Amino acid sequence: MTATTENWTIASAADAARARALLARLAADAGVPALDRARFLTDLGPRLRGALDAGGTELTVTAETDGRLRLALGGPEPWQHTLDCPSPVPGPLPAPADASLAEALLGADEDAAALLASLAETEELLRLHREELHQTNQGVLALHAELEAAALAQRELLDAERAARAEAEKARRLLTFLANASAVLNASLDHEDILRRLPELLVPEYARHVDVWLADDEQTPPGGRAAATVTAARTGRPQHASPHLGELPGVDDLPASALFPDRPLLCLPLGARTVQGVLTLAAPGERFDPDTTVMLLELARRAGIALDNARQYEQHRDVAEALQRAQLTELPTTPGLALAARYLPATHGLNIGGDWYDAFPQPDGSVLAVIGDVTGHGLRAAVIMGQLRTALRAYAVEGNGPARILTLLHRMLRHQEPELYATCAIARVTPGEPGVVWAAAGHPPAVARDPGGGVRVLEAKPGIMLGVPLPYEYEEHSVELPAGSTLALYTDGLVERRSAGIDAGIDRLAQAMGALGAADMADLDAAADSLLKPMLHDSEHDDDICLLLCRTTGP
Repeated sequence: MTATTENWTIASAADAARARALLARLAADAGVPALDRARFLTDLGPRLRGALDAGGTELTVTAETDGRLRLALGGPEPWQHTLDCPSPVPGPLPAPADASLAEALLGADEDAAALLASLAETEELLRLHREELHQTNQGVLALHAELEAAALAQRELLDAERAARAEAEKARRLLTFLANASAVLNASLDHEDILRRLPELLVPEYARHVDVWLADDEQTPPGGRAAATVTAARTGRPQHASPHLGELPGVDDLPASALFPDRPLLCLPLGARTVQGVLTLAAPGERFDPDTTVMLLELARRAGIALDNARQYEQHRDVAEALQRAQLTELPTTPGLALAARYLPATHGLNIGGDWYDAFPQPDGSVLAVIGDVTGHGLRAAVIMGQLRTALRAYAVEGNGPARILTLLHRMLRHQEPELYATCAIARVTPGEPGVVWAAAGHPPAVARDPGGGVRVLEAKPGIMLGVPLPYEYEEHSVELPAGSTLALYTDGLVERRSAGIDAGIDRLAQAMGALGAADMADLDAAADSLLKPMLHDSEHDDDICLLLCRTTGP
């Protein structure tokens, strides 16, 4: 089968209408959809009208074997078009005279109806799409609103979490400061040191200025203090003086202080049971923070307890030192023997009481030099020391030697004070005789210096400490000491330090004695002071100290 071609002359509007009607029928017979036919005919009509306006032309129509319909329109503006047909174009091609205009008109209405039906279907689809789009928009708007609400809730949660973290960090910082400040205040038993540390702890973070007024301070009368300070001392309640209300927890509000009219004051009583004084703080800023105020209230309470403890400690220490000194012996004056003694209380801590020295003559003309140390400190140690001193003198009056005296003291202490121990050394020196007899109960060894400056440590093994729950008999030792020799008896506080052992301290004492010249030893009291200087050059010692020097001067 070959392609079929027809040339149609378009010379009038009737020719154009017939050609259009024939092509519409061919396209319909070939199965071209109505919408495609409408597009094709809509495009063809203006071409034909243009050809007529130009004086007419020919339209060549070719039915291809592949089912396509080719059109070629001559004229001043040639036009070619190919229409794809689902079915072959039936042949032969008709002539324009065969076209009926009436049928063409009715066919056009059918095509218009098909187009309208398609348009209605399209409009329905468009309506459905619009409704779907509207619902989608509503869903998007709802989702957007939900997302915005979720974002707002999340921001609020983040803000709340941030605020909670800030509050927790603030509370942690305040508690840490309170713990550290309490440790600093309780580390000292000197109330002057506590009063000095309070401003160092609080200024400038928690107060611009700090003033502490103690209840027993007679140097500054109440008239020189802010009215809120006096009120806090009288009532025992914290006071806040400021031009504006503080509304602080547990604090009473008062008008601004005349002494500080532009600065809020916080007056906190010191102490828990009784008011030891008042801590007055000037605000570091415009106001006092409520949470910080709670911490400051607790700090003031603890500071008051620390001051009370320091005062009680100082009273206890003063009583113990007074009792200790009252029981120390006034050294006897014996021909042929020079004596010098020193007692130094501990520079810090309650390590007072228990160390003692004694020297007294015997009926046979000898002199007993005694040095001792009771374990423990304070009033009880001072009292036990007095009992041992009295008992030792009583045993000595009966004619007992150093070893026998220690044995009797050991027996007494075991039975009367089973949980208390003591060390002691007794040396018997007889003027005119070149020797010394001694015995020791767990005490550091004596140090002897001969007239030429040679020094030796009397390192014979000492007996056990007095009071150890074991029966024990002490031994006596003797050593030759030429006239002019000096014997040093001492307690462990002189030679023992935390940073070094006691042996190193004994070596230092021996070196210090050897370093003294003959002129230094001429005055035994001056020699005692000269020995203490190198031994206590750091000026701080944890225990009290006794030193007893004995020098033979000949018959």
